[in-house]
Amino acid sequence: MNTFSRILALAALATALVSASARAEDVKAGDLVITQAWARATPSGAKIGGGYLTIENKGTAPDRLVSGSGDVAGRMEIHEMAMDNGVMKMRPLDKGVTIEPGKTLKLAPGGFHLMMFDLKNPLKQGDKVPVTLQFEKAGKVTVSLDVQSVGAQSPGGGHSGHKM
Repeated sequence: MNTFSRILALAALATALVSASARAEDVKAGDLVITQAWARATPSGAKIGGGYLTIENKGTAPDRLVSGSGDVAGRMEIHEMAMDNGVMKMRPLDKGVTIEPGKTLKLAPGGFHLMMFDLKNPLKQGDKVPVTLQFEKAGKVTVSLDVQSVGAQSPGGGHSGHKM
């Protein structure tokens, strides 16, 4: 096997391993698949933080993300940010948010998100923060938020996160 072939083989193996480890982070709950769970790091002393993730409903019936909780914060709410007459407004969604069958809901900066209040400690880049999501049908599901940099826009820390 020549050097070029070995490099290609190693690259293919590395790609497969990275893909497999990324998939190992996926969480299945009933008909829901939860992926790309992450949060932004917070400055020292900050008392609020945001959590983001993607929920795909592979079933035939809707489900609803009702609430979230975790030891990381005193309380957690589901929020939506939206433009209203040219002004960005944020509001809690007291009844949660529905994930329609066959659809994907993305919680991302500038859209739907988990709002964590009364943080007990700063969220530090590189940490994994366990949170529990409560769904109407799928029940309680624990996921781990991978903490990215302070200004991250996506789970990989890039600047490409957009609301779906």
